[in-house]
Amino acid sequence: MIASLEGKLESLGSDWIVVNVGGIGFQVFIPTTTLSQLGSVGSDIKLYTHLHMREDNVTLYGFPSNSDLGLFTTLLNVSGLGPRMALSILSAMDTKQIVMAIASGNVNLLTDIPGIGKKMASRLVLELKDKIGAGLVTAEVAELTQKDADVLAALTFLGYSTGESTRALASIPHDQQFNLEEKIKLALAYLRKQ
Repeated sequence: MIASLEGKLESLGSDWIVVNVGGIGFQVFIPTTTLSQLGSVGSDIKLYTHLHMREDNVTLYGFPSNSDLGLFTTLLNVSGLGPRMALSILSAMDTKQIVMAIASGNVNLLTDIPGIGKKMASRLVLELKDKIGAGLVTAEVAELTQKDADVLAALTFLGYSTGESTRALASIPHDQQFNLEEKIKLALAYLRKQ
């Protein structure tokens, strides 16, 4: 089992990188959101990895944090959801937003992810809601879940993509208390500037 890789970033693709570890290049598939965090070719990087083995293929998936890896492996437990789809989910939204959408049962937000239909979104909520409630979410995230999910739902209802809505929600200062209406106004103000 390969639990993590630490080495030099050798090359980049659309959803993969090659990490050189002691002269050996490992191709690692990563969420597209992680690509921008890695730096340039030649940078030192560390990834937490999941080795997925099938009869005809061995693939390595990498993540910048243990929490991202944990969510990825949790998603793999959903029946009918493979590693490529789990990676696609993590590419569409950040970990906190995925956890909030599942914990609050927000099927509509999950269906905005490319490749996720209503049936799969419902299955994600059904199969993972208890697991996420049982420990994948910190108490702080659990408190924010419903209000943040409502903001995301409002923005997607207004026609913004999941990615745009997630970035707008992330732009709201979390060190201050805002009611739902104020959060939506701040998110809309952010989106108007883009």
